[in-house]
Amino acid sequence: MVDDMKIGIVGAAGRMGQMCVRQVSEWRGCSVSGATEVTGHEALGRDAGELAGIGNIGVPLKSDSEELVVRADAVIDFTSPAVTESHAHLCMRAGTALIAGTTGLSDDHEAALLEASAKTVIVRAPNMSVGVTLLLALTERVAGMLDDEFDIEIVEMHHRHKVDAPSGTALGLGEAAAAGRAVRLSDVKKTKRDGHTGPRTPGEIGFATLRGGDVVGDHTVVFSGAGERIEFTHKAASRVIFAAGAVRAALWSRGKSPGLYSMKAVLGFED
Repeated sequence: MVDDMKIGIVGAAGRMGQMCVRQVSEWRGCSVSGATEVTGHEALGRDAGELAGIGNIGVPLKSDSEELVVRADAVIDFTSPAVTESHAHLCMRAGTALIAGTTGLSDDHEAALLEASAKTVIVRAPNMSVGVTLLLALTERVAGMLDDEFDIEIVEMHHRHKVDAPSGTALGLGEAAAAGRAVRLSDVKKTKRDGHTGPRTPGEIGFATLRGGDVVGDHTVVFSGAGERIEFTHKAASRVIFAAGAVRAALWSRGKSPGLYSMKAVLGFED
């Protein structure tokens, strides 16, 4: 009989952290092995289950990241780029899988994840929901089918508290569209338009960012041609879908060879 997978939660007092604690506790085949927050956080010492509203699970919130990693089979991190980078290094040394849903990663942060993936399993996704993973796959395929006569625009809206723009999911969709057209996103990305911009550059991939209220996350990919427009939209009604995807990824990671994987691999959309 296979033991339950031990999953550690980084940032367990935050909104996503609490949802991850709840999801891990609800799914069969896994359990919360540890939970952390930053040094000095007011919730340190409290039970992670109580914070998440599911009652005492015997896992007090600590600030020791190394202990969290060595006691876990996988660690889920939806926190900040710098924190995710530090956990990638810890997971690499311990051989613990890292499920990274953090957005706003720089090239240096991405390089740290790639380095860690040589020694352990890293699942990296700007959005871990099933629907967005399907949207990414569709975007890449359709972009490859349509030529530059169809302009590509990506529109996203999030709550007023989101600190990065465009969202990590929007950038992921841009990467998918660029991959479909066999170009580099950095060469065709357009994130700002203001004033007298002149005509749209053929082949560019544009981004529009909206912020307001409590919107969890809306993303639309627009393929706009002469006389017709194709739109693919995903709207998230709850952050639960991201936490559920992360738990699915953690369970999938057991027994996998070291490497950098996406949610498309987790869901079987690619090898």
